[in-house]
Amino acid sequence: MLLAIYPMNTATLGIDIAKRSFDVCLLVGGQVIAKHFDNSPDGFAKLTRLLQKHAAEQVHACMEATSSYGTALARYLHEHGHRVSIVNPARIAAYAASMMSRTKTDKVDARIIAQFCLHQQPDAWMPPPPEVAELQALVRHIEALIVDRQQHANRLEGAEVPEPIRQSITVIIKVFDEQIKRLKKQINEHIDQYPQLRAHKDLLKSIPGIGSLTAAKLLGEILEFTRYPDARKLIAYAGLSPVTRQSGTSLRTRGHISKKGNARLRKALYMPALVALQRNPILQALKERLVSRGKSGKQIVVAAMRKLLVLAFGVIKSGTPFKPNFVLDKA
Repeated sequence: MLLAIYPMNTATLGIDIAKRSFDVCLLVGGQVIAKHFDNSPDGFAKLTRLLQKHAAEQVHACMEATSSYGTALARYLHEHGHRVSIVNPARIAAYAASMMSRTKTDKVDARIIAQFCLHQQPDAWMPPPPEVAELQALVRHIEALIVDRQQHANRLEGAEVPEPIRQSITVIIKVFDEQIKRLKKQINEHIDQYPQLRAHKDLLKSIPGIGSLTAAKLLGEILEFTRYPDARKLIAYAGLSPVTRQSGTSLRTRGHISKKGNARLRKALYMPALVALQRNPILQALKERLVSRGKSGKQIVVAAMRKLLVLAFGVIKSGTPFKPNFVLDKA
């Protein structure tokens, strides 16, 4: 059983979001109110009426960063003057474990999120500008198309695929190719409409290993480089921070990354890192140092991904195109 004492003047809203619905737990005036709503404009309006009924004119709402199901609700709450936090699910899971919660239902999850929000006071979320939000949707859509195309291409490699099916798959792949080509053009045209996005894309493309599509993915997934005070914060957001484990003198390991971050951003950096290791002088020098230290190929690629992100942060922050002798803070 979850037990907590809530300040009478606190209005906190925990939200467990799903594709078609969401559960909330409102902590206000010493009360615990649980409700279920449709994940739709009508459900948002009903949530507002619930808040008004309990005189919760301004709440601190919190939800997990799971897919894009909660984006519309988060923006709605923000536009209505509420403080919104979108947090890594791992933080909520760790908090639930600390509370020794053994029950997992949508209502219980909403209550745990509300308690987490009340006690931990996570940072406020700020919605990206509309043009950046649209760019994110475009790059995620093209990424989904590329994955689907590859799945169909893999089916053609089977030795016993009947000819009618082979012909059908070939036609489908052609459609994917046409759509991907059209979307790449649409993404470039979208970026070119906005001077800051265009300038940032050009700066990113100045880094050997980063092309137009990768630049668009970075701008779409990072949303705004200016939100990060330093490169370390951005690396942590991507889940590329190295993890150290130590216990007395018997255990001390460091060699893997946290992965508690944006998986799409890590994926967007993987292939460019392989290219940059061949073409980018800074990453070539990095590779030589790591090889001399006996690092594995995987460790070198991860280090290259991290360095590419540092370089991207550097050119955006400085407004200066990439130079091989560009001086950056260590990250």
